[in-house]
Amino acid sequence: MAAPAYRFAICNEIFQGTSFSESCKQIQSCGYQGIELAPHTLAEDATRLTIAQRAELRAQIADTGLEFVGLHWLLMSPPGLHITAADEVTRSRSWDFVHRAIDLCADLAGSKESGNGVIVFGSPKQRSTNGAMPPRQATDIFTHELAHTAAQAESRGVTLLVEALPISQTDVVNSLAQAVGIVKQIGSRAVQTMFDVHNAIDEQDPHPDLIQRFFPYIRHVHVNELDGQEPGMGNYDFAALLAALSELQYSGWVSVESFDFTRKPIDIAQRAIGHLTASERTHTSL
Repeated sequence: MAAPAYRFAICNEIFQGTSFSESCKQIQSCGYQGIELAPHTLAEDATRLTIAQRAELRAQIADTGLEFVGLHWLLMSPPGLHITAADEVTRSRSWDFVHRAIDLCADLAGSKESGNGVIVFGSPKQRSTNGAMPPRQATDIFTHELAHTAAQAESRGVTLLVEALPISQTDVVNSLAQAVGIVKQIGSRAVQTMFDVHNAIDEQDPHPDLIQRFFPYIRHVHVNELDGQEPGMGNYDFAALLAALSELQYSGWVSVESFDFTRKPIDIAQRAIGHLTASERTHTSL
């Protein structure tokens, strides 16, 4: 079997408390090729970073041989963001932030031929209805507003990703099928979807089957155990998942995201990539 076309990255929030430059060095030393950023780890409102600050972050990533992957946990900060809010002032302010985040993402990428990174729309609290409207109405608002950002994302080479989340986190977009429905409705190359192991816990079909069915719309993959810890802390079948991606010649990022920050960041990063590469050897030897 040919070597996989995908590459491994890791989300930076497990390195909170470590300087950004040192985080990049540690991530590279573990064998990762990319770094995915949560904006709230950079500043309360990272979209207000100056051009010089963006250039410095971009240089620190490049100096360690890493590649910038994109942004996730997009709406965690500043406080008060809500992209489906009934209040038009709140909703407008939130989507203004998204527009600025597109520029931030592109500036951190630095005009790559392969595209200027992805923006993952997770952030469950910032899209939930909170009882203010039916979920269908909130989904329609999300779709409408997302469609209005597509032209800017296309012009900056950024891909916006609708992430399905379990019902325990939000009541807006709970399955990959629903996410793909939004993608099809908008019809822009700049609006696609992604797959997240932990957040697919409510899906009824085996995850490799989901990957195969919706592969044309999947532009990014997050890997973690079903309980949110890093790969290697549970019994999830990453070999099967990676085999499915390889067979489909997926050439995007496989990015580690962990929600357990109680242990040393370097230990989390090393365990995850060690388990993933071992799983990879399992399926490539078949």
